[in-house]
Amino acid sequence: MLDYDEEAERYDALRGGEPRARAAAEAVMGLVPRQARRLLDVACGTGIVTRRFPASRPGLRVTGVDLSSSMALRAAARLPGAVVRADSRRLPFRDASFDAVVSVWLLHLLTDPADVRAVVAECARVLRPGGVYVTTVHKGLSHNVGSDIDAVLAGRPPSPVPDDPDTVAACAAGHGLVPAGEARFRGHGQGRSPRRTVDDLRRGWFVTLPPGRPIVEEFAARLSALPDQDRPRPDPVFTLRAFRRTP
Repeated sequence: MLDYDEEAERYDALRGGEPRARAAAEAVMGLVPRQARRLLDVACGTGIVTRRFPASRPGLRVTGVDLSSSMALRAAARLPGAVVRADSRRLPFRDASFDAVVSVWLLHLLTDPADVRAVVAECARVLRPGGVYVTTVHKGLSHNVGSDIDAVLAGRPPSPVPDDPDTVAACAAGHGLVPAGEARFRGHGQGRSPRRTVDDLRRGWFVTLPPGRPIVEEFAARLSALPDQDRPRPDPVFTLRAFRRTP
């Protein structure tokens, strides 16, 4: 897994910057009830998406949480006084504190199923009755756009899918959360090129291809043989699922 303290400085630039952040925020807010007054963004990262929530909804009070100290510092610069460094499996908030809870690009990072259950449980715990939890699902599948790069990567060892939609829905149901909608948004600027994919491969982007192993260089060689090394293939399209907490 990537070291997100090390990634913080270049995180936004490598992941679509403001265009992607704008698309993500618009899709999330389309699932958040208009009457929501307090929103928690779990794993808020650099805050590039988080800061757009209150900007798009006057009167909305937003709090961000991230475990990475470097990410939290960057988020705090964008949302002064509104960011807390904390583990999403043990949120430092009282029960029923928020009208909406968001976790974008988090669950796919949790390789232990128990951690997925813990995060969903915590998001449900701090959510008020009638409130909405919004999360991305099956992020890995979103990146498979049917390109020549995907054809090469199809041969790698299979990865677990912690954020499988059925798994997430089952976890949510176990904590009184019922389906409340779905949305999709484009990952602007995240279309892979062969050269960039090789760079990501060598720095540990792919869970089942740890850097330093011979198989990594085998895939790097196959990717390096593809045409148009610097041409990005189509952008991914991410999926959001919303769940409402029952009374």
